Amino acid sequence: MAKLWQKNYTLDSMMEHFTVRNDYIYDEELVISDVIGSAAQAKGLRKIGILTEKECSDLLKGLEEIAALRLKDSFPITLADEDCHTAIEGYLTERFGEAGKKIHTGRSRNDQVQTALRIYMREGLLKLSSASLSFASALIALAEKNTSVPMPGRTHMQIAMPSSVALWALSFAEELLEETGMMLDLYHVFNQSPLGSAASYGVTLPLDREYTALLMGFEKVQNNVLYANNSRGKFEAFFLDHAEYLALTASKLAQDLMLFTLPEFGYFSLPRELCTGSSIMPQKKNPDGLELARSRTALIGSCSMRVKSIIKALPSGYNRDFQDTKEPLIEGFRAAEELMLIMAEMVAKLEVHPEALAAACVPELYATDRVMEKVLSGGNFRDSYRNVGLNLDKVESEDPVSSLGKRTSQGTTGNLGLEKDRVWLEELEKRAETESGRLSEVYANLIPGITEAVL
Repeated sequence: MAKLWQKNYTLDSMMEHFTVRNDYIYDEELVISDVIGSAAQAKGLRKIGILTEKECSDLLKGLEEIAALRLKDSFPITLADEDCHTAIEGYLTERFGEAGKKIHTGRSRNDQVQTALRIYMREGLLKLSSASLSFASALIALAEKNTSVPMPGRTHMQIAMPSSVALWALSFAEELLEETGMMLDLYHVFNQSPLGSAASYGVTLPLDREYTALLMGFEKVQNNVLYANNSRGKFEAFFLDHAEYLALTASKLAQDLMLFTLPEFGYFSLPRELCTGSSIMPQKKNPDGLELARSRTALIGSCSMRVKSIIKALPSGYNRDFQDTKEPLIEGFRAAEELMLIMAEMVAKLEVHPEALAAACVPELYATDRVMEKVLSGGNFRDSYRNVGLNLDKVESEDPVSSLGKRTSQGTTGNLGLEKDRVWLEELEKRAETESGRLSEVYANLIPGITEAVL
C-alpha cells in the first residue's frame, strides 16, 4: 500500500530509511494494540454514519484476521509500509476496498499511534506488575522457609548486627510490593483514550470520543486534544521510570547474591542451570545472569533517559521526534519484564546453607546487643557504647538462632510481619488480575478471538 501521507512524488530511498529506521520492526509489537484501536474507530465511524453496517462488519472481520495472523507471526511489517498502521490499512483496503479506505476518516496517524501505544503500555503495566509480583512471591516464600536461619547483617559491607535470611529476603519483597503498587496506581493515568484528538486539534466530524473510549475499556477520554498529543513521550517516560525502580531493586539483590554465593561466604548456592561457564576454565560456574541483571538495570534506565532527552524542549503539537520514543519504550519494557521473571526463578531455586550462615555470626556481631543490655540495666547509652567499644575482645558470642527472637519491634527478626506481606501481595495480585480479566471481556466484546493475543 502507498504511505498514509503519499503525495505525487517518490520519497528518496535514503530519506525513507532515515525516517523509518527500525520503526517498522518494533511496530510488530503494536499490531494487536492497533487492531483494538482500529476496531473502536470503525464502530465509532459506524455510529456517526461514515460507515455502513456491512462496511463496519467487514472491517471488524478483517481486523480479527490480522490479529490471528500476528499470533502466527504471519503479518510482517516492511520498510515500505513504514509502520503497522499502514500495513493494517493496506490489508483492509485490499480485502474490502472502499471500506478499508474509510477507516482512517477523522483520525491522524498521530492519535492512531497514541491509542495503540496507550493500549500497549496499559497491558505492559499489567504484565510487568504480574512479573514483579512473581518475583516478590518467590522472596516471600524464601522468607517463610527461613524465618529461623540467622544471617550477619552488614553496613558498609562490614559485619554489623544480627539479621536473618527472612529479614533480608523480605526487605526486597516489600520494596517490590511498594513499587508494584505505585505502578498499578500509575495505571489509571494511562487508562484514558487519546483517540479522536487527530493531529492535536481534533476534526470537524461529530466523533463520539466517549463511546470509542468505552469500547476499548478506557476509564475516560483524555479531554484536551492538544494535551493528548503533548503527553506522548511523557507517558512513556512514566512507564520506564517505574520499570527502572523495579530494576534497581533487582540489581541490589543481584549484587548481594553475587557476594553471598562466593565460596569465601558460602551463604547460598545458585542453581547450576541458571549459571554459565567459561570458554577456557572448565571449573567455572559463573553468575552471568546476576551480572546482567546489573547491566540490564542500566539499560532500562538509559531507555527512560533517551525518551526524556528526546521530548525535552519540544514545541507543543506533533513533532516527528516522538517516533524515536517507541524503540526505547519497547526495549525497556521487554528488558524489565524479562529481568523480573529471571530473578523470580533465581530466588525460587536458591539453595540456603544454614551452617555457613550461623558460623558467620561472629562475636562482634553482638556488640550492639551488649550495649542495649547495659541500657536496660540502668546505664546511659553513651557510656555503655564507650564501654563495649573499648572492650570488644570481651564481647561473647551467643546462639544466633535464639538471638533472632530478642528483636520484637515491628519489622525485626522476631516480628517480621510475614502474614501482612502475604496479604499485601495477594491484594496487589487481585488488583492486576481483576483489571486483566476486565480487559479480556472488553476485547472479546469488541472483537471476538482477540483476547489471547493481548493478555
